[in-house]
Amino acid sequence: MMIKKILIGIDDSKHAAYAAEFGFDLARKFNAQVGLVNIVSPVIISQLTGADPIIGMPLQGTGIEEAELLDIQKSQSENIVDQTIKKFAGDLSVTHFTEYGSTADGIISCSKEFNADLVVIGTHNRTGLDRLFMGSVAEHVVRHSPVPVLVVPLGS
Repeated sequence: MMIKKILIGIDDSKHAAYAAEFGFDLARKFNAQVGLVNIVSPVIISQLTGADPIIGMPLQGTGIEEAELLDIQKSQSENIVDQTIKKFAGDLSVTHFTEYGSTADGIISCSKEFNADLVVIGTHNRTGLDRLFMGSVAEHVVRHSPVPVLVVPLGS
């Protein structure tokens, strides 16, 4: 099997940073191109009550519109991508993606768009109720990806 393109999914966690380092090392070993993706999960503000739909707290006093929140999230996403490239890419050329919506589906979509041969992601090792409520991005990507997925646990 030839690995020519590796897509690395990242967020702002130490788990993702460890997986990114691993993915960039693999890319060097295989002389592969790197795609880097960060998913922005848009914040939805209830238009009827002005309350956060998850915690139920009013957001009226924030003075921040949804468009501003999206701009802030996009800026944070670009910062995460830029910092990852600076830290791990070295001389490798990197194609980066910023997707909006579901993290797992966004990673899968980008892997198809990039025509990746391998997807590299970290895992947060959630268990129990945390996993039930938060889901498992890694598990969803592994189950639905059309290409092999390397899930990198945080090293000790």
